[in-house]
Amino acid sequence: MKTPTPLAVLLTALLTASALYAYEAGGSAYTKRAETNLLTEPKPLAATAAKLPFGRQVKIENIAGSWLHVSAGNASGWVFAGNLSATKPDEGKGMDALPMLASQTTATAAARPLAPAAIEYASQKNLSSAQADLEWLLSECHALKPEDVIAFMQETKRGEYQ
Repeated sequence: MKTPTPLAVLLTALLTASALYAYEAGGSAYTKRAETNLLTEPKPLAATAAKLPFGRQVKIENIAGSWLHVSAGNASGWVFAGNLSATKPDEGKGMDALPMLASQTTATAAARPLAPAAIEYASQKNLSSAQADLEWLLSECHALKPEDVIAFMQETKRGEYQ
């Protein structure tokens, strides 16, 4: 059995932290991505049948494991449950609250507003180890490539690749 790399441990923690809600056929949910693809079948690489915008309510028609067959108006298709929310997402106000496609940002960019405060706190509290850990985490996040994340998810059967 091979020892997991720090990157694998980080990815596992991030993927495990995102809990899926329990949905029911006949119920409803909301899209939580800037653009949610409805697929022709419950597979990550299936063709796109339709696209829905952020915060769109969908009706759950059928459930197959972690995949939901949903409809919204004339659009219908399969979506991974992790791409939906049981409650309507807050659209916020102004340009700062606009949803962004994951491909348009990075984990490092997403965490950047927290980094200066965390580093300052670690310095004030003499938590040099915490500061080093944070710097390591930020460098690892910066080094992540989307294709590495996809390969990891496929290999470990996580997220949409279950």
